Amino acid sequence: MKNQEEILKKLGIESLNPMQLEAQESILQKRETILLSPTGTGKTLAFLLPIIQQLNVELQEVQCLILVPSRELAIQIEQVAREIGSGYKINSVYGGQAMTKDKMNLQQSPAILVGTPGRVADHIRKESFTTENIHFLVLDEFDKSLEVGFEDDMKEILFRIPNLKNKILTSATEEVEIPKFVGVTSPNKINFLNQGKPEIVHKLILSPQKDKLQALVDTLKFIGPEAGIIFCNFRDSIDRVSDYLYDNKIEHACFHGGMEQKDRERALIKFRNSSHQILLATDLAARGIDIPEIRFIIHYHLPVSKAEFTHRNGRTARMKKNGVAYILKWEHEFLPEFIAKAPKDNIKKKAVWKPQYWETLFISGGRKDKISKGDIAGLFFKQGGINKDQLGVIE
Repeated sequence: MKNQEEILKKLGIESLNPMQLEAQESILQKRETILLSPTGTGKTLAFLLPIIQQLNVELQEVQCLILVPSRELAIQIEQVAREIGSGYKINSVYGGQAMTKDKMNLQQSPAILVGTPGRVADHIRKESFTTENIHFLVLDEFDKSLEVGFEDDMKEILFRIPNLKNKILTSATEEVEIPKFVGVTSPNKINFLNQGKPEIVHKLILSPQKDKLQALVDTLKFIGPEAGIIFCNFRDSIDRVSDYLYDNKIEHACFHGGMEQKDRERALIKFRNSSHQILLATDLAARGIDIPEIRFIIHYHLPVSKAEFTHRNGRTARMKKNGVAYILKWEHEFLPEFIAKAPKDNIKKKAVWKPQYWETLFISGGRKDKISKGDIAGLFFKQGGINKDQLGVIE
């Protein structure tokens, strides 16, 4: 296994930040750690590095279980763990992925298994892997994974892991009560929620119409071609808002729980690659997904809770960068108490929507076909005749 300096060099990171250093010390020395830190500060690396240090290289069983509330977060953690290049096998399991693929991946047990509660519980019932050697349990975004909908599966999973030595709970929200069945008794709490927090500017946009569609388009034209997320409360609303944006020639990607998994993944890829600069999404996009730095978010629908307001806003102003949260409000609509009074913004100035143009290409080949990122880049540079500035990210 590579040492930590080699891993950080490979990831292009000079050194761990204070939160990651404190988390590492706690996970190596304490049995229970609660890690609270804003979205985008590197919590995944904070718990993966000290866990990997303690895995048994000779044991061919699942040693660490990471439970997450969404498929996207499972995929993201798996990707980060692979980028580390620790030499340990890692796999993710989640609803929407074929069980046959899970079974193939689990034939040889991974050292680290990432998954959503429902799918992990299903595999435990099927005895797809043994749980006796699971010593590390991570509940990532635990405020979401411990919600009522996951409770039965979470109880069953915890009951079936008899030899836990270390529990790590992470969140970007503080006001969460941990249920008794989790068995957390005397955790070491690391709270970086208010340290070095970037500034989020809140701006209020008043809409004369109740549906706020025209106010949304006016706001986007006022902002100009920047990367941002528009949040809606309901899947059905997204279709209606999407149609209106297309009518106004505003390209965008949609993202919600009712979409097929591959469509959700491709929407995020196109958003990351700037083929779409706008992501129209439900609160599923408010946490646990790998997206680039974005300049703004828009609350098309007002959030129903303080936690969701916090997580939505956390998609911008990441990694010490500032951001803007626009709150669209019908003139006769009441703001919830948890939304602080924001100054009204004048959006009379409008720009023509001219997004940057990037095309995302899908190549149906990869590692298994012995095709590397270098091979793909070489194809475009040599035979395509394009320069480096014209080639974006290769995932």
